[in-house]
This record gives sequence, structure tokens and C-alpha cells, in this order.
Amino acid sequence: MPSHPHDLLRRAIALAAEARAAGDPPFGSLLAGPDGAVIAEERNTTVTGADISAHPELKLARWAARELDPATAAATTMYTSCQPCQMCTGAIARSGLGRVVYALSDEQLAGLKPGGGWPDVPQEGPALYAEARVPVEGYY
Repeated sequence: MPSHPHDLLRRAIALAAEARAAGDPPFGSLLAGPDGAVIAEERNTTVTGADISAHPELKLARWAARELDPATAAATTMYTSCQPCQMCTGAIARSGLGRVVYALSDEQLAGLKPGGGWPDVPQEGPALYAEARVPVEGYY
């Protein structure tokens, strides 16, 4: 029986609570198929797994890219306790998932963190276009 979107968000929030109880940051996510059935779920394990990239959204995107054909991936919805970060958003796009529904926005999350969000890291570029394009040109 298909689940209501709020029920799926509540499950993502419950996964976030499980992550926190285990000593990890409080984030949880799941993938639902077009019928609303949960096909995979994950929680944050960045602390217990000693891996800064172990966000549930990233883990699900990687799973979907390995396990689902493109049409199935495009028909899924990720339900997540918080809006995906830039790293996870990139992985979600590359995995071909259909859409994302989240509970807390980035702004809301930053308001709950002492000191707000993460600091910006300065970036410089582009540079060395003629050299950098060589391994890329013709790949896509």
C-alpha cells in the first residue's frame, strides 16, 4: 500500500533520530518507488563510520546508481530529513533520481546549529584551460 508523503518524511526523521542515538549527526533518508513503497533507507554514519561523506542521501544515490536501471531511478523519490547538501545534491543528480522531498531546509537547519552553517572555502579558477581540457575533450 502506498505511503503518504508525510509518513515517508516521518520515517526519514525517525532514521535521523536513530543516527543521533548512535552518535552520528541527525540525518536520515529513504527512497520510495513510484508506488510509494520504500525500496531503500539510510542514516548518517559520518562519525561511527569515520567517513565525512557518509551522508544518507549520498549513500542512497550511490546505491541507486549501482542497483537501479535509469528508468526505475527516475521514477523514485528521495524523502529526507533535511535538504541535501551540495555534495549530496550532485550525487543525486548524477544518479538520475526523480525528485527529492525534504523536511528541514538549509536555512532552518542553519538556524538550529550554534554558529550557523559551514564556512565557505575560497576557490580560485579557472586556470590552464588548454591543458585541462585535453583529458576531458571528447569524453562526453
